[in-house]
Amino acid sequence: MALKRGDKLGPYEIVAPVGAGGMGEVYRARDTRLGRDVAIKVLPEALANDADRLRRFEQEARTIAALNHPNILGIHDIGAHDCAPFLVSEFLEGQTLRAKLASGPLPVGRAIEYAMGIAEGLAAAHEKGIVHRDLKPENVIVTREGRIKFWISGWRSWSGRRKTRKPQRR
Repeated sequence: MALKRGDKLGPYEIVAPVGAGGMGEVYRARDTRLGRDVAIKVLPEALANDADRLRRFEQEARTIAALNHPNILGIHDIGAHDCAPFLVSEFLEGQTLRAKLASGPLPVGRAIEYAMGIAEGLAAAHEKGIVHRDLKPENVIVTREGRIKFWISGWRSWSGRRKTRKPQRR
C-alpha cells in the first residue's frame, strides 16, 4: 500500500515516506488528535494476507508496547486501514548507528555512552522476558539529542526464565 502526503489512516495524516523493508513501509505522519509527529509502519499487502506474518506483526507490536524505557522505541497504537495492518510509534529524528559509524570512528566516551544505552535497554527488556533477536546497527537509532533508541524489529518474548546450567568439567 503506497501512501502519499495527505492520506489518512484514522487520525493519522501521512507527511512523507521514511523507508521500506521486508516487514513493511514506514511513514512520517501527524497525529491530528494530539498534534505530534509519529511513525507509521504498514505491513505490505502480501504479508498482511499471510496469517502467520500478520500474527507476528501484531505480537511484535504487543511485545514492544509492554516495554517502557527511554532506550526502547515507544508504541502508541495499532490498527488497520483498507485491510492493511499498521502500528504507530514515536517518530525519531536522527540516524541509524550504522550511518553514524560510517562517518568515522566514535570518540571513546561516546562509544561507551552508546554501549551503556544499548545495555540498559536490553536489560530492561530482559527483565520482562523479552529478547531482541535482530540487534544490529541498522536497528539502533541515535537521536538528534544523542540518545540511543532501539528500532522496531526483532523483539520476541519468551515464556519463563532461562535456567542457568553449571559449566561441565572435562
